[in-house]
Amino acid sequence: MKIAVIGQSLFGQEVYNHLKEEGHKVVGVFTVPDQDGKVDPLGLKAEQDGVPVFKFTRWRAKGQALPDVVAKYQALGAELNVLPFCSQFIPMEIISAPRYGSIIYHPSLLPRHRGASSINWTLIHGDKKAGFTIFWADDGLDTGDLLLQKECDVLPDDTVNTLYSRFLFPEGVKGMINWEQPAEAIHNWIRGNDKVPGAWTEACGQKLTFFNSTLNTAGLVPEGEAVPIPGAHRPGVVTKAGLLLFGNDDQMLLVKNIQLEDGKMIPASQLFRGMDNSALELTEEELATAEAVRGAWKRILPSVPEVDDSTDFFKSGAASVDVVRLVEEVKELCDGMELENEDVYMATTFGDFIQLLVRKLRGDKESECVIDYVEKAVNKLTLHMPHQLFIGGEFVDAEGARTYETINPTDGSVICQVALAQVSDVDKAVAAAKDAFEHGLWGRISARDRGRLLYRLADLMEQHQEELATIEALDAGAVYTLALKTHVGMSIQTFRYFAGWCDKIQGSTIPINQARPNRNLTLTRREPIGVCGIVIPWNYPLMMLSWKTAACLAAGNTVVIKPAQVTPLTALKFAELTLKAGIPKGVVNILPGSGSLVGQRLSDHPDVRKIGFTGSTEVGKHIMKSCALSNVKKVSLELGGKSPLIIFSDCDLSRAVQMGMSAVFFNKGENCIAAGRLFVENSIHDQFVQKVVEEVGKMKIGNPLDRDTNHGPQNHQAHLRKLVEYCQRGVKEGATLVCGGNQVPRPGFFFEPTVFMDVEDHMFIAREESFGPIMIISRFADGDMDTVLSRANATEFGLASGVFTRDINKALYVSDKLEAGTVFINTYNKTDVAAPFGGFKQSGFGKDLGEAALNEYLRVKTVTFEY
Repeated sequence: MKIAVIGQSLFGQEVYNHLKEEGHKVVGVFTVPDQDGKVDPLGLKAEQDGVPVFKFTRWRAKGQALPDVVAKYQALGAELNVLPFCSQFIPMEIISAPRYGSIIYHPSLLPRHRGASSINWTLIHGDKKAGFTIFWADDGLDTGDLLLQKECDVLPDDTVNTLYSRFLFPEGVKGMINWEQPAEAIHNWIRGNDKVPGAWTEACGQKLTFFNSTLNTAGLVPEGEAVPIPGAHRPGVVTKAGLLLFGNDDQMLLVKNIQLEDGKMIPASQLFRGMDNSALELTEEELATAEAVRGAWKRILPSVPEVDDSTDFFKSGAASVDVVRLVEEVKELCDGMELENEDVYMATTFGDFIQLLVRKLRGDKESECVIDYVEKAVNKLTLHMPHQLFIGGEFVDAEGARTYETINPTDGSVICQVALAQVSDVDKAVAAAKDAFEHGLWGRISARDRGRLLYRLADLMEQHQEELATIEALDAGAVYTLALKTHVGMSIQTFRYFAGWCDKIQGSTIPINQARPNRNLTLTRREPIGVCGIVIPWNYPLMMLSWKTAACLAAGNTVVIKPAQVTPLTALKFAELTLKAGIPKGVVNILPGSGSLVGQRLSDHPDVRKIGFTGSTEVGKHIMKSCALSNVKKVSLELGGKSPLIIFSDCDLSRAVQMGMSAVFFNKGENCIAAGRLFVENSIHDQFVQKVVEEVGKMKIGNPLDRDTNHGPQNHQAHLRKLVEYCQRGVKEGATLVCGGNQVPRPGFFFEPTVFMDVEDHMFIAREESFGPIMIISRFADGDMDTVLSRANATEFGLASGVFTRDINKALYVSDKLEAGTVFINTYNKTDVAAPFGGFKQSGFGKDLGEAALNEYLRVKTVTFEY
């Protein structure tokens, strides 16, 4: 059949291609004139195929068809007109001319919506069904007989843009907002006009067009600069999240992007800055850079004769692939300056682009996160320590400017005031994390790019390792040399390990019973959960954060972290490094504060889908209950321990003493897997105790920043008091205090390394964890392996355990029988980022580290096809 195609756009091109594939002869294509040197895709394809192309600016004048236009059309001898997408008014002389008339594609289920903006009205009216209609054209154009209709469900978050991927959409009527309606109706209007043509209003002396609206305003406070809008129920408010608008029901919606009257697209949060037309005055060097970039624009836009300040990148023919090319050309011309693709979309004219580029080259001070540092000269360094909450990529004060003191355990002095998060701050952080997960760049970048950002973060942590280790020493009392190796060193290793996992998270294909005579294919997808809450303890502030956060981020989630109230400073420094690494805003949020407020709200919050917790069993049980009652959150718990270490007489005694010391006194005993009780075979018991006491006497107690110190202060004063009481109770119950048991008489929270022996199974110190530098030693009869195993397992905890023996059969037998998540043989504390870590019984469930940790932050979806 001889067909004339009348229309435009990529959709028109697709219809044209389909007609050709079906064997029809396209005798002519009628499309719109070139705009800004850019040829319409339909016309471009037809020209390439040698099909006659006509680009009439108009088809009629004064209500009458233009004779020369009609003559050129009739000369083609078309038997059918196909109008896939046409914004011009076509006279009836053309519509009725072919033998079989004209058929039109319409983006609505006629007769539900008619006219150019029918797809917009589908969303504005909240229709549950959308679709398209193919019909015969008549003098009403969209009132002819129907040929075919296809429909689909309208999803709750659909926009014109998402429906366009399935159906035709028109370029149509300007979307002037009617403010006398509820917020949800205004949101529907904006999303119904999203992308094309845009919902607009008059404000700030010009026309503003709104894009990307959401009703998710949880945690947002309408505080900021007011935007009076004629006819609106209340003025809008420019906030850091965007422009808050109000319906006549006083409910809010958030607009994230605004197009100014001159066509410039800006983040809504920068409305007033975006309208500021004051331009930077460029230096000679910057002018030379501008000319080099102008050359890049010319290479990318060969059809533009001259690139001046008003040249628009996209109106001149650039496509998305050209955005990537421009970003790479700028990187090469400007010594590695890395722009985001979004920067090009936000500054589409050459003049605006140069202004944006120069601001970034100068440091982009206006858009950089402002950090109010606490500075301290310590350890031959000048520390720069953030002390505010970190929400949505910005350091901010807590509600009501609430603060508390964080204390240096070495001397009891105040380090600084730290923001004390309130419940409303948790809501803001969760809202930021949810928005980053559902709408932000984090969910759109590839898994490999996500890994690249985590590698960059690990590199930055390594560059700042001395500063981070010094802060750990200052805030947590960690011995500096240990902090470098373990607290910080293992944190860096953890992020590098999980960065490598990002693009290796895979599903599987599963053979299932076939639905004969058809066949089936079943596959699984491992997907991120969403917003995760992570609550970390005070003994390894940065390392515990890293163990959970690295796996969480590698899986693609966003996170709200609550560091321990007494050790917040490395977590906040970590937050600063995430910004420098380019982690998108809102992906990581950090809230210093109390567990009863911040931790409880995270456990209760309906938008948090996972809690990862390390801490006491008592609090873990409470968190588990809250997660169940709120929204059945996924939970992983690393809780208390009373890890047994069994030392047999056939061991290497010197090594057993050395590793036994480490098992108890490592990190001042503030170690979740510390050996809470040592069982020593009777024949070597006295010799073992003697050697331990000798080694304890050699330990240097002192300032954690001194390089020869190997035992620093306990983390905080309340913990110190508990250790004193713990030892007093042990003595009272009849255990023998061999050495230590007292606070060291010096400023700060220092406690003596302590050794108890003759500890019986019924005693408090035999059953309960001290979480301090206290060695608990019990004898067991020579050769009585099963009895000592029964005693070792007679606890509700099962985090770790250990055995020292030269007999491999004995070692394997004991490791089989010990009820603990980790068993060390002839070593202790040997954890690694690749080895899963977690407990049994009331020591919790779930794993940190290793591939197993990823499963804690992923969900598995099963997808089944039939064909």
